[in-house]
Formats: sequence, structure tokens, C-alpha cells
Amino acid sequence: MSAGRPSPNRLVGGIVGGVFLLLGLGGFLVTLELGFFEAPGAQLFGLLEVNPAHNLLHVVIGGVLAGAAAIGVTASRTVNAVVGAVLLISGLAGLFLVGSPANILAVNATGNALHFAAAVLLLAAGLGTEQPKRTH
Repeated sequence: MSAGRPSPNRLVGGIVGGVFLLLGLGGFLVTLELGFFEAPGAQLFGLLEVNPAHNLLHVVIGGVLAGAAAIGVTASRTVNAVVGAVLLISGLAGLFLVGSPANILAVNATGNALHFAAAVLLLAAGLGTEQPKRTH
């Protein structure tokens, strides 16, 4: 891939990573009074339920995605696929956790939708674009 050509994996990873970083950091502003795993959590933008543990995970996910996007196409493609799979699994688990005493990350339906949307974008980029050429 030439250096001048844009990379779908770096672009998607960087944007999704930036969104997760902002959500995580913004979440800390509304959860100052909460315990680390407290549920129900605080409302971020009146939509997303978060607690400090959930915020920390968003910051880590965002940092990993943005870092991989800064490193290069191969790193970004790999991280996009792995994080996309993790978010898909977390979205599926979240369907069962909402309203449950096991909901230690204070996930809600909007958060699940965010996780599913991010998973689709990351998996589409990581598994569907810029695949290495196969030699036979």
C-alpha cells in the first residue's frame, strides 16, 4: 500500500478510538461520586449509563484503537478485528446484564447499541479491507 493512499483500517480505528476515548474521559466527569463498580451508574449525555470501571474500559479501548491506527495498517487491521470481536461479545453479554445484579459495568440499551455499532464498523474494516495478498 502506498504511503499517500488512505487506509480504511487506520481511519475507522482512529475515529472509533477517538470516540471511545472521549466517552471514557467524559464519563469520568459524571461519575465522580460513584464507586468503581456501582450500578446503576450515572448518565452521560442523558443516554449512556456509565460508572468508573466502564469509563476506564472505554479509555483503554479508545487508546488501543488510536494507538494501533497511529502505528500502521497491519496493527490497525489486527486491533480492529480483535476489538470488534470483543465489542460484539460485550454487546451480546450486555443484553443479558441490563437490569441484572451482575451488571457491574452499568451497561444499558444505548450502550449496547454503541457496542454493536462499533463492533460492526471495526469488524468490517478489520476483516473486510486491506487483507494481505495470498501467495499459492
